[in-house]
Amino acid sequence: MGERQENILKAIVEAYIKTAKPIGSKSLCKRFKCSSATIRNEMGELENLGLLEKNHISSGRVPSEKGYKYYVQYLMKPKELTGEDVLKLQTIFHNKELQLNDSINKTVEIISELTNYTSVILGKSSKENTLQKVEIIPLGESNKIIAMVCTDKGIMKNKQFFVEDQKEIAEIVKTSEMINKRLVGTPIDEVSERLEFEIKPIISKQMKQYEAIYNIFADAFQDFLNNSQNVYFGGKTKIFDEPEYNDAMEIKRLASKFEDKALIRRIEEASDSEDIKIYIGNETEFDPNVTIIKSKYKLNGEEGTIAIIGPKRMEYDRVVGLLSYLQKELNGEEENK
Repeated sequence: MGERQENILKAIVEAYIKTAKPIGSKSLCKRFKCSSATIRNEMGELENLGLLEKNHISSGRVPSEKGYKYYVQYLMKPKELTGEDVLKLQTIFHNKELQLNDSINKTVEIISELTNYTSVILGKSSKENTLQKVEIIPLGESNKIIAMVCTDKGIMKNKQFFVEDQKEIAEIVKTSEMINKRLVGTPIDEVSERLEFEIKPIISKQMKQYEAIYNIFADAFQDFLNNSQNVYFGGKTKIFDEPEYNDAMEIKRLASKFEDKALIRRIEEASDSEDIKIYIGNETEFDPNVTIIKSKYKLNGEEGTIAIIGPKRMEYDRVVGLLSYLQKELNGEEENK
């Protein structure tokens, strides 16, 4: 392509991102100081190259999937964050009181707020965590307790149980102390097996209601595994505010994909590279009508993937600029530890 064709493609992509309306030749004449006929000819060439498509309800053009890819690879420059954006993110990075889960949740919320797209953070699988502590918290005189499971990666899950007899609570606490003494450092997916073969035989000789006590801890650890997908969404429905998703069936189809844990897990970036990756349409392996921009992150010892999901008509320069800033901040926090 010639320089003018590249500049016209860039202008069309960026105008379409802002307006979601096909771009006609007249709107570009003044900018490029050319006649409408000249612009139409150039647009025709870009269409022949597969970079533009003609909208069926208008004489204007819209970027094709190939056009977006060309724009991202050769024409786009990341946009710097505004001072207001930076300030919002700094409230997370400088808050030392936030637990890991809270930091991650607030990060995805702000990402979604800044972009108006859906954001998701995928932490490493819970299988890569080891047990740091199990704690039993009695709830007054209500015969209820909370069993809290904590891992070395800062992941914390709790589950409430009803206990038949207040006297059992002391034995449950004693069992938790035994687990902490013997099983801390065990990979979380191996804890249940060790609980059955190492802890259960001991409590069976010391406690009358050992089966009920054992079941509390077995259920707590199983619940941890079942619910520790480490997937955090921000603005899950924000993508549906975009004009591409004004059809009820399209919304329903995409919404069902957000509930598919196996499919969401496929968003995780497999590469160890810290580069920001852009996947458009069919490249996403998630949905042909979206773009996913993602990168790896490190936070408080936890590693994972940050991904922003939006329409193919995504504000690429802003999203890439945001992820670049997040990478520097998150990885900088890690290095400063």
